[in-house]
Amino acid sequence: MNARSSIKEQIQRVRVEAIVTAVNRLLATKGYDAMTVDQVAAEAGMAKASLYKLFTSKEELAAAAMVGVLDRALAFVDELRKQAQDAAEAGQPITAIDQLKSVVRWTMDTQLQGEMPSLPAQNSSLSASLQSNDEYMDRLIALSNRLSTWIIEAQTAGSLQSGLPVELVLYTLFARACDPVVSLLKESGQYTHEQIIEWVSSTTFDGLAGSGRTSLAQ
Repeated sequence: MNARSSIKEQIQRVRVEAIVTAVNRLLATKGYDAMTVDQVAAEAGMAKASLYKLFTSKEELAAAAMVGVLDRALAFVDELRKQAQDAAEAGQPITAIDQLKSVVRWTMDTQLQGEMPSLPAQNSSLSASLQSNDEYMDRLIALSNRLSTWIIEAQTAGSLQSGLPVELVLYTLFARACDPVVSLLKESGQYTHEQIIEWVSSTTFDGLAGSGRTSLAQ
């Protein structure tokens, strides 16, 4: 009986993973509004009725994908923190600004690979659903706290403008996960992923102005 239950649970996990992967791809390519449950079922290779046994709504499907990408982001950030701790113990500290740059590069690479679900519009039904989803909110808060710590450290070190609200910097970094500039440059077919990541990362942290810029206040 236990063996049968274990096999059944494994099959269910595989199905859930297939569904979430399908939702992730569709959210990345079509967005939430254009995605349909029929498309998810077809992408996952299962009947719509079978899908509904695991997820009861389109919002629940999207929430599972968003939770999944936050889990991946947290795992990446935690690995960066571990690497920084090891580097510090070896006398080669990694700066907070370099940690933030690594996160931004990861988000853009994930987007370029077609694995980053589009963030929901602020006034969408999905946004409201996510705000009431404890799994999603717990992960979002955890990620925000980790990044905010690095932002404050970078501001203290003078690597980021200290006069900017931490919240503004945080939202700017989150925005890179769904930056249309990244997708437009990719769709042009003229640039490599490495070029796109390097350029957008540079404009994010260094701005567009050249070294000979003059202040607007002058």
